[in-house]
Amino acid sequence: MEGHLLIGLATPVTLKIVDGIDSLDAATPCAGWDVRALVNHLLHWAPPLTGAARKETVDPGPEQDRTAGDWRTLLRAHLESLAAAWTAPAAWSGTTRMGGPTDLPADMVGGMVLGELVLHGWDLARATGVDPHWDDVVVQRVYEEVARTADMGRQMNVYGAEVPVPSAAPPLSRALGLSGRNPSWTP
Repeated sequence: MEGHLLIGLATPVTLKIVDGIDSLDAATPCAGWDVRALVNHLLHWAPPLTGAARKETVDPGPEQDRTAGDWRTLLRAHLESLAAAWTAPAAWSGTTRMGGPTDLPADMVGGMVLGELVLHGWDLARATGVDPHWDDVVVQRVYEEVARTADMGRQMNVYGAEVPVPSAAPPLSRALGLSGRNPSWTP
């Protein structure tokens, strides 16, 4: 299935997880990040990644705490806008930028966006005690995308050291392990 269709399948699950967040102070599987830090990360990067789908360079600006006020409505709006931009087939063609000067293959950036929705969705779900369920085709593609970019992600300190996961494990568990997450993590 094409990436632009997968974004549309992944987003509602992630939005449901966002709706269930009850504490910004809860620990997440992302080392050193609580829910607040992860929400801020998503709020920080959604505009540049949305711009990337439109082949527009959007400066992410300085990282800051954006959780004052109605952060949930803001995060939902950002994720919905991100998803709408990446459901356009043209978003996945050619090259684009993620807020900086480097041209990257648009399909690779789209794969990263899909990974952000699922991996960080899983992080938030684990932090809040939710058991998320994305379609099998979505998690298979996330695994493929993480496998494609894992070495680069580790070089950029986006992914942690690989967590060994059995090769027969489900694709989501293998993607989590490749990205440095322990699929068995609990708060």
